[in-house]
Amino acid sequence: MSQYHDVEDREFAAWGPRQPRKAKGGIKAISARGDFGKNWWSRRWIQALEQITDLRRLQRGRTYARAGQVLKIEEREGGIEALVQGTRPRPYKVTIRLTPLTPRQWEKVLDVLADQAVFAAQLLAGEMPPNIEEAFATAGVNLFPTARGDLFTSCSCPDKANPCKHIAAAHYILGERFDEDPFLLFRMRGRSQDQILEGLRQRRGVTPAVPARRAAPTAPKRTRPQPLDADWEAFWNLRDDLTRLSFQMQSPTIPQPLLKRLGDPEIAAGLSLSAQLEATYAAVTQMALFLAYGDLGGNGGGETPSPAENGRR
Repeated sequence: MSQYHDVEDREFAAWGPRQPRKAKGGIKAISARGDFGKNWWSRRWIQALEQITDLRRLQRGRTYARAGQVLKIEEREGGIEALVQGTRPRPYKVTIRLTPLTPRQWEKVLDVLADQAVFAAQLLAGEMPPNIEEAFATAGVNLFPTARGDLFTSCSCPDKANPCKHIAAAHYILGERFDEDPFLLFRMRGRSQDQILEGLRQRRGVTPAVPARRAAPTAPKRTRPQPLDADWEAFWNLRDDLTRLSFQMQSPTIPQPLLKRLGDPEIAAGLSLSAQLEATYAAVTQMALFLAYGDLGGNGGGETPSPAENGRR
């Protein structure tokens, strides 16, 4: 048996270390040092890989990912394809796929998820529920890979070992993509976000309301609008007492739900838009709450002005 694990080891022994060609316009990992992934599900992806993969090879992949050697990563049916620049002029093609769950397995998963309304709420907002792995385990399956058989990976490089450093680099960039789009993990297991949410709605008995048929409305009689300057005093007066209005404002249970639902735009492929705007959204939320409930009168800590008083300002 050869003492060398791959092509790179043999080349290193014969010629010394070879550096990859510098990639132009590559996707650099957001993590410059330390652990990869911001959210727990992206870190869990990396952790799962480290449990079933040679750590030495993953370390080389981390270096490639942070150097921007991954030129492109795109979703394909059931997985992703990436181009990774190595030591040769032509980039290597990498494929990563997860073993999809069968329709019967997905039915069991949805049955478990439907038992708790919080799952649907968090998934709808683009969040991965913290205990979702337990739900999958209850259904007898795994969301994250737990064995080599859960993963199919290939690379066009001459290295016969799997994973090579190019595959490992794509793994790390993919982990950061899960930060932006956690539903990518579900799609790699065989179900889209819409399919999952629709399955949950059906099980919880939530159906879209069907409007009752009505007779065609008659066209309203057209009247000439009154000029705004006809009665200035009446125009600026409130018609109802605002103190009778009841309203509540609070921070969202899940931060940035709309951004997370929409996902990051393609033009920000190297960034996480929600991460970039997180501090801004938090500041805007706090200011909105202050404007709604805070002391706007500068009265030295006196009572908060009533809505009617604010309306007269």
